Amino acid sequence: MFKTMLRVSVVDQILNSLQRQGRISFYMTGVGEEAAQVGSAAGLEPHDVVWPQYRELGCFMYRGFTIQQVVDQCMSRKDEPGKGRQMPVHYCDSKLSMQAVTSPLATQIPQVAGAGYAFRTSKENRVAVAYCGDGSASEGDFAVGLNFAATLKAQAIFLCRNNGWAISTDVREQYCGDGVAVRGPAYGMSALRVDGNDLAAVYSAVKMARDHCVQAGEPVIVEMMTYRRGHHSTSDDATRYRQGQEVASMSRSGLEPISRMRLLLQDAGFWTEEEETSLRDATREEIMTALKTAEGKKFAAIADMFQDVWATPPPNLQQQQAELEQHIDRHRDKYPSLAQFASS
Repeated sequence: MFKTMLRVSVVDQILNSLQRQGRISFYMTGVGEEAAQVGSAAGLEPHDVVWPQYRELGCFMYRGFTIQQVVDQCMSRKDEPGKGRQMPVHYCDSKLSMQAVTSPLATQIPQVAGAGYAFRTSKENRVAVAYCGDGSASEGDFAVGLNFAATLKAQAIFLCRNNGWAISTDVREQYCGDGVAVRGPAYGMSALRVDGNDLAAVYSAVKMARDHCVQAGEPVIVEMMTYRRGHHSTSDDATRYRQGQEVASMSRSGLEPISRMRLLLQDAGFWTEEEETSLRDATREEIMTALKTAEGKKFAAIADMFQDVWATPPPNLQQQQAELEQHIDRHRDKYPSLAQFASS
């Protein structure tokens, strides 16, 4: 788990820099939330189906999502599942039971209620899992999804990363009650609140929640109290709405997740600075190799923009495709980069 946290932090650092260089269009780091991502993933079983939000890279990588897959998706290459049509960090891997990340907040929560209901009625030993943030907990889908899950006795777990901020909105402006977990009993479901910066605590809480969910055949909500140390995304400037000393305070060694677990492992004789340096260097090399490989790959065919939604494209979609093809033919000299695209 600790090694995955370290690898995630290196990926975040380098790909965030790549966005600043203009080599990818967008990125979101999970700085400060590594334990919530990885510890929760470890507390689940591999066959549990996860509907992530957009800061769950640690969950993906703990389950086996490769750095090459990360880079291919963020660079919009044709052999990633979304064929380059999704924004960067919108990963997906059905082989790992990881559903696709979607941008709109909380849309995955009602889906998890339905899947969890199906798992219970089918007597399956697995759960449906929704990740969300404190901002998503303010959406209508959150209330609807939890209510359906509770009344249907869905085998569902709702993992809320309460990181203090919904982009620029402080949690103090989002709710007047005591956080998110307290809403669980109001809906008639069990709830846990855990220190989201403590890797072992998150693992234990989620494992306990999963055991109860399957044995009792009912949903559980877990609130992981953490802190988003970075910007919301590369489209955000967090210095405009929070003070630097706040971030510095939450970044102290022994408080933020990685240094906290490092100290425990070092004190127990399980980890050294040399091992960490070696792992970080190897991860950087792996990312650089993945970048070279991805840059040599083609983008998806233009026609793929109009596929994979309708079995038979409707007339308006066919018209849009024809208009795009005509536009490109008329202005081929204005689109030299289209030579990079695979032919349709």
